[in-house]
Amino acid sequence: MDWSCILQIVGATLGLIYLWLEYKANIWLWVVSAIMPMVHGTLYLTEGVYADAAMQLYYVLAAVYGLAVWRRKPKSQSEGKTSVRIQHTPVAWILPLVSVYGVLHVAIYFLLTEFTDSTVPLFDAMSTALSVVAMWMLSRKLVEQWLVWLVVDMISVGLYLYKGIPITAGLYLVYCILAVAGYMRWRRVCREEVMS
Repeated sequence: MDWSCILQIVGATLGLIYLWLEYKANIWLWVVSAIMPMVHGTLYLTEGVYADAAMQLYYVLAAVYGLAVWRRKPKSQSEGKTSVRIQHTPVAWILPLVSVYGVLHVAIYFLLTEFTDSTVPLFDAMSTALSVVAMWMLSRKLVEQWLVWLVVDMISVGLYLYKGIPITAGLYLVYCILAVAGYMRWRRVCREEVMS
């Protein structure tokens, strides 16, 4: 078994654990989210998917941030409750989120085409920029983060098949299915929290 295959198996295992914890809105997802990027970063770097490799540094920082946000408790809340409730994305946030995505996509694409030998700069930049937005949305427990992740996952399936890392592509195919399930679950939980 070669190094790439081992990294794919370990990364896929961590990815499934992470996704299950995210589906359940369990705070431990942030711990797995801090470990998993080391495995995926190494894999992506060796396979020439440079923006996704660099993205893993962001994921580690985002995991620390997400854990801090989810652990913060307002003074009025009882023990065991986190300060962030599952909610829909406020309409006022949509344009800024789309703008951040657009700027990041262009900047990452430029860096990939000018400073690397990437053979997939458009899709690598697209999935990376969308991932930045989706991770921030997750830290705020926004229901629609699942839809952004679904787009990232669909792009990633094709990207990783093209780059010859099929186990990771398979993981992202599972992510696609679970993104739909996660969206439906979080939407239901959001509705229940609003009613309570």
